[in-house]
Order: sequence, then structure tokens, then C-alpha cells
Amino acid sequence: MIRTRRFLFLLFLPFVWADIKEESETSKSCVLNQDCILPCRFENGVTDMRWFLYKTSSLIVSYNQSGSRYSESFRSRASLFEDQISRGNGDLLLRGVKVDDEGEYRCYANIIGIYDRYYVDLAVEAPVSDIRIHQDGNRITCSSEGIYPQPELTWSTEPPSNTTLQNRTTVHQTEEKLYDISSSLTVPDGSDRIYSCTIRTRRNQRRATLNIPASVDFSGAEVTICCNSSDYYGTSLVWRFNHSQIILTKTDRNISNISEEWRKHVRNVSASGSLTLQDVTSDQEGVYSCELSGDEETIITHLYLRRTGENLVVPELIRRTVVCVVIAAAAAGFIMFYKKKMEESEALQL
Repeated sequence: MIRTRRFLFLLFLPFVWADIKEESETSKSCVLNQDCILPCRFENGVTDMRWFLYKTSSLIVSYNQSGSRYSESFRSRASLFEDQISRGNGDLLLRGVKVDDEGEYRCYANIIGIYDRYYVDLAVEAPVSDIRIHQDGNRITCSSEGIYPQPELTWSTEPPSNTTLQNRTTVHQTEEKLYDISSSLTVPDGSDRIYSCTIRTRRNQRRATLNIPASVDFSGAEVTICCNSSDYYGTSLVWRFNHSQIILTKTDRNISNISEEWRKHVRNVSASGSLTLQDVTSDQEGVYSCELSGDEETIITHLYLRRTGENLVVPELIRRTVVCVVIAAAAAGFIMFYKKKMEESEALQL
């Protein structure tokens, strides 16, 4: 311990005695597991420089005309732009940022015995990237994982509810110091409201909306289910069966990935997300969920598909249209609600 303290004292000694020409402080926000550049700029003519993590008094790297020397703990994760130091660029590249990397970093650059000193306050963020919402009986659950810093979760309905929404929210911090959040909301029997859950951090927010479940009967071996109205398009689409079994995923580049189990049943998925199934039997009865996601919104529509007898009077084409109309009507209601909220938010910002 004594040797360590003596080493740190000698390490900082030149900076204690040297004249400080300039101090600069800045804040930097970086995303978890991504690369991050901490700025340190100075005049030409630097003879040596050093980067420290202030909270642990840890030397990250030292540089002089002989080259760079990295500490063992940062050797594989940090690097200087050595070919640009002579031009005044002392930036530090930090790879694969972790939550533990948060804190104040200090850069000292020696220019003919006079030091420029830069402070960088690094904040690490893991934005809300995936949000799930599902209903089981009279309980709706919304959850997300791997968030930092601790997120906030709120519920809303359309039309708005006159009573306080009874919910229970739990937050758990993992060993990696990330936060998992889950909230369950009790829904009154016979409720026809659309329920939305919003999870936000200082960096971003995402909203998940559960449209009113619909039950549709059909006959024949083929049926088309519409995901949404034509007024809203997300960047990704996921169709699920009975909440957990993935039927297919589709990206905004029009690339579809159909699961092996459903390959024989999926005839087509349209540009708007409508799903056409073929060779349908009673084994395909159940809840179909369409999850349409954009940059900030996830809209989930549930439909209970129930097979009836083969000799129904109503033609299958009409029943296929009914499936589309039911879901489109529910989706259109949310879209109007979402656009209204966005306009209100923009008005408040102005």
C-alpha cells in the first residue's frame, strides 16, 4: 500500500509543480457496449500527455516521444490517436463502454513545461430498446430489460381513465448494474380502453400499446389477418402465436424470416404486414399477435382466431375482410390518439 501511494504521488508530482495554462471541462454521454471518444485538444508541440480515471486515481495511458504505455486494466480497451497527437489531438478512444466506466476523466498535456488540463465527465447509458406488453385475464403486464440509468414507467389509456390505474411496478438491478423493470396493471372487467405503457430514461423513451383483443371466426383452409391500418408503418414487424411462438419477423428492408414450424402455413406477408395463412386446421386456433415497432412506438394487436365449420353461409372472402376490418379499426383508434399526443408534446416544446 505504501509503495502504491508513493508511486501515485510521484506520478502526479509533475502536474502539481507545473504551471496550468488552461482548464476545460465537458460532459460526454456514451451508449453501453459501444465505442466512445473522450475529447482532449491542445496546441501543437506537446512533449508528453496522460489520461487518468479520477475516481480510482487510475492511470489509463501515458505518452511521450518514445510512444504510449497503457495500464493493464485498459490495455485492450483504450487507445490514443498517436499519429494525430502532434497536431493537437489527444482524444482517448474507449472501446465497449461499461457502466463502471462512468466518472470523471482527466487529460494532462505538457507543452514545453506548461500543462493543458481537460476534464471529461462520462455518463454511460443503455437506452430502452425493447418493450413488451401482454394481457393475461384482467391483468396487463409491461416490461423491459437491460436499461441504464434506472428508468421510469407510466401507464395511460385511451380514452383517458377517470380513476387511478392500479398497478404494481418492480425494478431489479443486475450484476452488470443494468435495470430490469416490470409493471402489472389490473384491468376492469369489460373494459374497452386501449392501454399504453411508456418506459423512459434521460436518453430516450418507448411506448407499447395493447389494442383491444378481437375474436374472429373463419372457415376454409386460408385466411388473411391484417396487422394494422395503412396510416402507420413501423421499422420492424413480428407475428406471434399464443404470445410466445414466433411465426415470422420482417424488417424495414422487406426481409422476412419465417420460423421453420410455420413455413408450411405462411403463404404471404404483405408490405403493410398482413399475414396470409394456408392449410389452416384446428391446430392453428389461438391468439395471433402482431407487433409493429418504430423508433419510439410498439403497437401490439391481439386477435383470437377460431375455426368454425366448413359449411358456413358467409363466404371466406368476406370473413377475411372482417379480420382486417376489426384490427384496422382498433389500430386507427390508437393512431389518432398517438398523433394527438405528439401534437400536444410538440406544442409544449414550443
